[in-house]
Parts: sequence; structure tokens; C-alpha cells
Amino acid sequence: MHRAFIAIGTNLGDRKRNIELAIRKMKTNQIVIIKKSPSYSTMPYGYKNQPMFLNCVVETQTDLSAEEMLHTVQKIEKEIGRTKKIRWSPRIIDLDIIFFDNDIINKPDLQIPHPDMQNRDFVLKPLKDIAPDFVHPVLRKTVQELLEQLTS
Repeated sequence: MHRAFIAIGTNLGDRKRNIELAIRKMKTNQIVIIKKSPSYSTMPYGYKNQPMFLNCVVETQTDLSAEEMLHTVQKIEKEIGRTKKIRWSPRIIDLDIIFFDNDIINKPDLQIPHPDMQNRDFVLKPLKDIAPDFVHPVLRKTVQELLEQLTS
């Protein structure tokens, strides 16, 4: 079994329902939810002229490979109604694999750890709630340390 952390974000429609639906769909697609962080209402990142986001992180276990997990979460995004328009645009759901075991993967379509997670408080805050001592395999800092570095 693999341990993975997935960040969930939404800023269109019923945001709470969107997160609940994404989690239900993960559970029926070989992704077991171990822990879920509280949800945080956050300012948009990148493109600012859009509704507030609701963000959380889930810790998961799966038999899927990292590539299979990527295809699964992309399929779930499409099923919920995600369309890719412009970067950082409003979205009904966004599922990002933040960590997958302690793996470092650098492929054109899959980068783990997520390459910008250390700059995103909307990822680090909920991640700290469920895994403060998890060590970033590239930066060699805990989630707690990354959040402290970002907020200082």
C-alpha cells in the first residue's frame, strides 16, 4: 500500500458538497481515506478576481501507482465537472497529489512532491493538521517547518 496526500480545492457551486463528492468518489476508486483535515476558506492563488476557495487535504492509502492515482483523480475531476480553461481559473474541484510515499517523480505530466506546495498556505495549513512531521523528500523539512518558513 502507498501513502499519499491529496489537496482538494473548490470555489464554484456548493463548495462543501464538492469536497464531499470528491472524497466519496476517491473511496470508490481504490483510494482509502485515512485522515481528512479541516476545511479552510482561502483567498484565490494566482488569478485573484474570483470567488474564495474551500481547501482541505486528505491522507490516503492506495494500491494504485502514482501514475494510476493521477489518472484516477483527473477522472474524478472530470466526473464532478472540472474543465481546464486558463491557469488558476475558478474550478468546481481541483485534486492535486502533494506527496506519494517519499517518492520524487519528475515527469512532464506528473511532478511529486507537488512543485509549488511549499509556497501555498492553503496546502500547508491543512496538511499540518494531519501530518505536521511529514518530511518533504526534496526540501528535507517537515510540513510544520515549511509552514513556519512561509508565514515568517
